[in-house]
Amino acid sequence: MLGFDIFVLVVVALIVLTIIAGVKTVPQGYNYTIERFGRYTRALSPGLGIIVPFIDRVGSKMNMMEQVLNVPSQAVITRDNAMVQVDGVTFFQVMDAAQASYEVNNLENAILNLTLTNIRTVMGSMVLDELLSKRDDINQRLLSVVDEATRAWGVKVTRIEIKDINPPNDLVDAMARQMKAERDKRAEILLAEGERQSEILKAEGDKQAQILAAEGRREAAFRDAEAREREAEAEAKATEMVSTAIAAGNVQAINYFVANNYVDALKDLAKAPNQKVLMLPVEASSVIGSIAGLAEISREAFKDGSDSAPRGRGGSVPNT
Repeated sequence: MLGFDIFVLVVVALIVLTIIAGVKTVPQGYNYTIERFGRYTRALSPGLGIIVPFIDRVGSKMNMMEQVLNVPSQAVITRDNAMVQVDGVTFFQVMDAAQASYEVNNLENAILNLTLTNIRTVMGSMVLDELLSKRDDINQRLLSVVDEATRAWGVKVTRIEIKDINPPNDLVDAMARQMKAERDKRAEILLAEGERQSEILKAEGDKQAQILAAEGRREAAFRDAEAREREAEAEAKATEMVSTAIAAGNVQAINYFVANNYVDALKDLAKAPNQKVLMLPVEASSVIGSIAGLAEISREAFKDGSDSAPRGRGGSVPNT
């Protein structure tokens, strides 16, 4: 009986071990590869999986979640022979557990070295200014090259980001001086441009002022010419009237004409700005005679007016 009990216990233990060996629990985010006699047969998805005990075994436990791989700092020589220190980070995700397990040995190390070499290749083909200003282009080129190379490994590289680009200190100082000189240059250009615009506007203003002044002088000259024309017309008309009176034998008209010109001449002499004292040998009898001529003309004018007035209704003045 004792021997039979031992046999039963052994059988039960073997059954329990067989069940344990044949049932596999795969956690979420992982895939297990199954090998039969050392050959890959299938992959177990997350959950409860059944395998043939003692014949099948788990080959590798592959993480199917997106993973982050830090790229260590390395020296890169640019196309213009500037040495910079560059580091970055790579994001990748295993899409096929079998390929990631059996197509490449040490997947993470392979991706890391592939990223390092391509960083040197891509950044070494650029000058320093492009390296500092076109980081997005660098990331895109690295992602395209590395993702294409790792596709055969069942891996999808989702992002590659350059974290730091550190030029040497002397190069940083030179860049700072260059930037300061460039800013000073732009400031001087802007100042010169402002002065140029100011001079242009000032010249334009002077031009407009001169044009307006010329327009004003032209208008004034036109008005003066018009006034002189009217004055000449009036003078010609007066001269014509006087000439008609002289032709008719009117002596008073001659006296009026001479006296009027005489008085105008005296007035012009008196208004001269360079004359403070006016001393002329004027004969009083000539002046009085001229004035008498003016008075005679006035009396003749009044007499003609009274003769032309209407007489009484009887047509004769009664004798007193």
